[in-house]
Order: sequence, then C-alpha cells, then structure tokens
Amino acid sequence: MDQEKIGKFIKEIRKKNNLTQKDLADKYNVTYQAVSKWENGVSLVK
Repeated sequence: MDQEKIGKFIKEIRKKNNLTQKDLADKYNVTYQAVSKWENGVSLVK
C-alpha cells in the first residue's frame, strides 16, 4: 500500500468537495491531526 499515493488521493477528494481537514475529520469522527497525517502519508488506518 503506497501511503503517499493514498494521501494525495484523500487530499484531492477533500479539496474537490471544498472541505477543510476539520470538516473531513468531523464527518468521520476523527481529529483533524489524523486527516493531516493521512494526507502526508505519515499514518493510515488499517
């Protein structure tokens, strides 16, 4: 699994839907820091 590729995909989809990291985090009941980590390829939920 390519974390960098997945992170770019998450960010692209988020921006296309005009959502902030906080908006996305609230929608999926996670922190905005988690969303940031996903987008930067630091950490992904398995």
